[in-house]
Amino acid sequence: MSPQRPEVGEIFRRFRDRLAADGRDRPTASTELPAANGESTGLPPANGAGTSSAVGQQRRTAEPGRRGGRRGGGRRGGGEELRVPEAEFTSYYGRPILKAPVWKWDIAAYLFTGGLAAGSSLLAAGGQLTGRPALRRAGRVTALAAVSASAVFLVKDLGRPARFHHMLRVAKLTSPMSVGTWILTAYGPAAGVAAIAEAAGVLPRHGLLGLAGRALPSAGHVAGLLAAGTAPALATYTGVLLADTAVPSWHEAYPELPVIFAGSALASGAGVGLLAAPPAQAGPAR
Repeated sequence: MSPQRPEVGEIFRRFRDRLAADGRDRPTASTELPAANGESTGLPPANGAGTSSAVGQQRRTAEPGRRGGRRGGGRRGGGEELRVPEAEFTSYYGRPILKAPVWKWDIAAYLFTGGLAAGSSLLAAGGQLTGRPALRRAGRVTALAAVSASAVFLVKDLGRPARFHHMLRVAKLTSPMSVGTWILTAYGPAAGVAAIAEAAGVLPRHGLLGLAGRALPSAGHVAGLLAAGTAPALATYTGVLLADTAVPSWHEAYPELPVIFAGSALASGAGVGLLAAPPAQAGPAR
């Protein structure tokens, strides 16, 4: 026979006694308020302030790390707790925002000699149109020497000078470098013919050289005007080239840079004219 099972009432009483025993053994937080003589009143606080202060004190005691510094998750001015560290500016993989220009001294020399050639051609055209042969001669010879040096500096900067002719395979109007290459190509031969025409007076008067000597002055006049016509573009395209880069100081000055380069070209050409053809010699021919 199976053992007799306890009644339902007995099971319930055992369960109730077990809950009561567990409640007596578990410590409870006291919410009693102290009386005036230091004894406990045994009454809970009327507005619950004691409970909230006790709970707050327990939280502050249990979380001592929340009073750390700003970067460690502390508080700023008693306000909201900071969990995110302060932001620090860093560039992409630690690289500089702008790449340093790779140009060397030869590009600076190219900018100067290009402006000098353009200013000298304009000065030579002025001497040609006003009948000042000394000024015309000085401007043409200086323009040829300057544009030759400018071409050498530019080709040297390309890294592989033998591939300079590759720049002439295309004409891209949106590229200042491509446009400048074509301007230099059109200006160079015209300035060369104008300068060679100044040697017509030393050629013999007979034979093939005499025929060339008689044709050179007319060809020199035409070539000198062509060189003067392309000189403004030669003097200013370098300013457009610098303004088209990502350097902020150059890019923001794009309206002024071409004007500055044009003024520099005229000043350098005028300086050469004053040195090579003083006012006493540069006067109009009589």
